[in-house]
Amino acid sequence: MKFFSKKSLTPQQLSAFTAAIISVPITIGIFIFKPDVLIAVISLVVIFSGSYGLILYTLQNFIYRKIKLIYKLIYQTKATKREAFYNKYILPQKSIDEVRKDVETWALQRNSEVELLRRNEEFRKEFLQNLSHEIKTPVFAIQGYIETLLDGAINDKNVNEKFLKSAAGNIERLVNLLEDLDKISKLESGELNLSKIKFVIGDLVKEIFSNFELKASEKKIKLNVKKDCDFPFVVLADREKIGQVLSNLVANAIKYGRENGSVEASFYNVEGKNILIEISDDGYGIAESQLNRVFERFYRTDNARTRKEGGSGLGLSICKHILEAHGESLHVRSKIDVGTTFGFSLKVEEF
Repeated sequence: MKFFSKKSLTPQQLSAFTAAIISVPITIGIFIFKPDVLIAVISLVVIFSGSYGLILYTLQNFIYRKIKLIYKLIYQTKATKREAFYNKYILPQKSIDEVRKDVETWALQRNSEVELLRRNEEFRKEFLQNLSHEIKTPVFAIQGYIETLLDGAINDKNVNEKFLKSAAGNIERLVNLLEDLDKISKLESGELNLSKIKFVIGDLVKEIFSNFELKASEKKIKLNVKKDCDFPFVVLADREKIGQVLSNLVANAIKYGRENGSVEASFYNVEGKNILIEISDDGYGIAESQLNRVFERFYRTDNARTRKEGGSGLGLSICKHILEAHGESLHVRSKIDVGTTFGFSLKVEEF
């Protein structure tokens, strides 16, 4: 029954099946008018052979030739010797249903590629819009301060120093933005090499906490290591780059943390192979719908609040790239009005 399945018939099988349908009734008719077995057998062989050859020729030269053309259009390349052999000898053996499946598979792949290109194009447009905004904001501010000073405010001792300091602050913001873009570019191109050494991750965290003590004290935020998590774990990584990651995470935790709140670091030994490092805050949190986008360049979970707090909007993207260069990933979990935790793993080393 499988032979007669319309979904599994090859051109040869279809030709043979059709030739049999044609030759058998004709042979029976000949036998009725001329009841000679030899003539009937010869008639059957001749009619079957002729019908088979004609039908197969028609299928291969008029139908499968079109199918081969479809394959060429699908791959859009000049056939190699291997592909030419495939088209000449292998393809004609395929059933129409198998060819249909090939075309459907190709169509799905192309749809996926088109969708990816569409998303990339949307991301590119959004990135350029955000980049334009981030650059124009400090440039226009600097322009405004300088024009005001040139219009006579430079002689007013009450405002000239204030305007110059504001202009300098915006220049610093612009420089930081360009430096962050340069870091990401180097990380993505592989130009930024890692210098891996062994160091105690807890000591680095305490050093970062010390650097942010003044900033944290302004919001009365406590910086501490979780109880029973201060074991001196040794990791193998680029200490300077991991320091950048931790600095970004701690800075964000303070920036979006609550007044009189806390920022906590914790370390966990994962099966003796990796150390999980987490930085947690008890701040405003991030909506679940936005968690998968927080590592995108310039993405704002809350535009007004984020821009008010400052920053280039590239910090988490830089963290992500640094950790990917280490063969690790940065993950986040958060809940509105409960807080946010960022975490990543590093390879553990012996003392």
